[in-house]
Amino acid sequence: MKILLTGGAGYIGSHTAVALLDAGHAVAVLDNYSNSSPEAIRRVEQITGKSVNLYEADAADKSVVMDILKKEMPDCIIHFAGLKAVGESVEKPVEYYRNNIDTTLTLLECMKELGLKNFVFSSSATVYGDDHKPPFTEEMTKGACTNPYGWTKWMQEQMLTDAALASEKGSDWKEPLSVVLLRYFNPVGSHESGLIGEDPQGIPNNLMPFISQVAVGRRDHLTVFGDDYDTPDGTCRRDYIHVMDLAEGHVKAAEYAAEHTGTEVFNLGTGNPYSVLDMVKAFGAACGHDVAYEIGPRRAGDIQDSWANADKALKVLGWETKRGIDEICRDAWNWQSHNPNGYK
Repeated sequence: MKILLTGGAGYIGSHTAVALLDAGHAVAVLDNYSNSSPEAIRRVEQITGKSVNLYEADAADKSVVMDILKKEMPDCIIHFAGLKAVGESVEKPVEYYRNNIDTTLTLLECMKELGLKNFVFSSSATVYGDDHKPPFTEEMTKGACTNPYGWTKWMQEQMLTDAALASEKGSDWKEPLSVVLLRYFNPVGSHESGLIGEDPQGIPNNLMPFISQVAVGRRDHLTVFGDDYDTPDGTCRRDYIHVMDLAEGHVKAAEYAAEHTGTEVFNLGTGNPYSVLDMVKAFGAACGHDVAYEIGPRRAGDIQDSWANADKALKVLGWETKRGIDEICRDAWNWQSHNPNGYK
């Protein structure tokens, strides 16, 4: 298949490009590099020995997106493009709603006009909100999200579900849509080559790149946001999934989308939660020295516990995780130690 990745030069997108190319699919990437680098795609090509059609563009710019889609006519679109930091979304809600929702609407409008029908969406476990207790299953209702980032994913899921339902009823869609919603838990780690990895612009908003930058000497210490949660060590617990396991889940999802219509939801996670301090300790073991940290106040928008039940992905897609916390920390350190300043 030919697959277009919006935001494909970013962290998860670039690793998914590797997995897709290794699986024999053709890949095109659309990215505006707001939080990514074209160097990532050059390295994807280096890892795989295969070429990628790369377009610098904003996924919300309909005329440009239409031109790219007419040229590529992909069998499937995997939509990664979007702002993604929980804390920042609380500070900049308008920017998050505008950017994230506009990109999905633009893609749907273009797909409708061109008769494209397969769509895999980069969603998030944040849509479960604080209404349920983990492990989260796909049968649970979407909850009241605790931050604007989560609400943008919630809304985009609803937009895609409604579009798929309308397309099945005929409406003015050329063909019924096939929508796969992938609810990620916490992607971490990097490709085992150390050539590509997570390289956030500015101050990292996620745990692992911050730990990595402290370990490599770019930052003095990590701030742990709260140690008074009702957990064994007082810090939040998350389901940390190796980014290559996640990437391989996208390959399965794209192949599944080609054989199905309507909307399907899958959790992509390990089912094993680790606390913030668990990750700090494990990373210290991987890099060979302690990672300096201090305890700070709780961060707005954070929930205490989140981890997956991924039985459905195993049953329907034949996908399950293969890598654990040791591989996660080993590969993240391999990336950061060989690329202390990221792609720069």
